[in-house]
Amino acid sequence: MSMKNIFYYDILMKTKERVPMEIKIISYRMILNHFVNCYLINTEGGYFLIDTGMSNRRLQIQKDMEDAGCHQGDLKFIILTHGDVDHSGNAAYFRKQFGAKIAMHMADIGMVEKGDMFASRKHASSIIKTLSNRFFGMNKPDRFTPDLTIEDGYDFTPYGFNAKVLHLPGHTRGSIEILTAEGNLFCGDMLGNITKPARFSLIDEPAEAQNSIERIKALDIKMVYPGHGKPFPMSALLT
Repeated sequence: MSMKNIFYYDILMKTKERVPMEIKIISYRMILNHFVNCYLINTEGGYFLIDTGMSNRRLQIQKDMEDAGCHQGDLKFIILTHGDVDHSGNAAYFRKQFGAKIAMHMADIGMVEKGDMFASRKHASSIIKTLSNRFFGMNKPDRFTPDLTIEDGYDFTPYGFNAKVLHLPGHTRGSIEILTAEGNLFCGDMLGNITKPARFSLIDEPAEAQNSIERIKALDIKMVYPGHGKPFPMSALLT
C-alpha cells in the first residue's frame, strides 16, 4: 500500500492457541515526511490502543479507530509507551470518548500531569525546555492522571491481551515497550525506522538506552513496531 495512504496497512497475525490478534497501524504525518504511529490492537479481550498521537489529529485518529470497529465501550486500555505529547496527546480525550483506562509507567506521570515534556528527562538547557514546551507541551485540557501505573513485567493477559511490559529507559525515564507472546514488540521511541532500523535519535540517557537495546536483543522478538517509521523484523536491527 502506498505511503500516500496515511493509514498505510493492517497486519493480521494468527496463532494456533488463541483468537487471531489484529494490529491496525494508524499513522499520520507530524512534520514533513516524519510520521507518528499509534497501534490499535483487537484481541479476545477487546481493543487496546498503544499510544494516541497529538491532539491536532485526534478526529482523524478517532475516525480510523471507529472504522476499524472500535466504538464506545470497546476500548479496554490505552497503553502509553512514554509521556511525550505525540504519544500521549489524545489519551484523556480517548478515555472520555471510549470509556477506556490509561496505563503508563509512573516515572513519566509528571509529563502528562504538568504538560512538561522534560519532567522525566535530565539533560536539557532551560532555553530548550522553554521552547520545546511552548511548541510541544500538553495543553491544560489534555493533561491527565493515568488510571493504572505499570512496571517491568506487568502482564496484560488477564485482560485478554497476551503481552507483558518491559521498562526500558533511555528516551525518557518511564519509557516502556510492550512484548506480545507472538514476538511483536511495540517499542515507542526506543527504536525507530526513519531511514533504517536503529536507535531513535532523541535519547536523554545514551547509556541507559544502550542497556535497554542490549536487553531486547537477547529476547525472542520477531517484529518491531516503532513510534516513528514502518515496522521491521528484529533481524534487521541485529545485522
